[in-house]
Amino acid sequence: MTATSSQTRAVIIERNLPYPPAKIWRALTQPHLIAEWLMQNDFAPTVGHTFDFRADWGSVNCRVLEVEPDKTLSYSWAAMGLESVVTWTLTPSPTGTHLRMEHEGFRPDQEQAFRGAQYGWQQFLAKLEQTLARAD
Repeated sequence: MTATSSQTRAVIIERNLPYPPAKIWRALTQPHLIAEWLMQNDFAPTVGHTFDFRADWGSVNCRVLEVEPDKTLSYSWAAMGLESVVTWTLTPSPTGTHLRMEHEGFRPDQEQAFRGAQYGWQQFLAKLEQTLARAD
């Protein structure tokens, strides 16, 4: 790969959520909960595990890169020519948890994918908040 990290862009979304990190972690790592807010999947929180997110438009091929329970989750995200990485960071806060999602690796010629991710992750995080409000 010839592109350096300075030539790629990232979508970063941050939220302060009124839930403990462990509750958000479950929504990020349990397949039935992930399916509620993101996509159908065969995820497992194990480094090296390969899995797919599946939607009506196609699928995303992924591999778990980092797992630090209740703190950090990272996985590769490969779809339609995009080779990227999604990293979730959970930081305890006085009111619950500060959630940070970073989707990095968008090349300059992937403007449509970048804009799609900006829009899509906003929708996914709104659904994640709804899932958290319902989940025990």
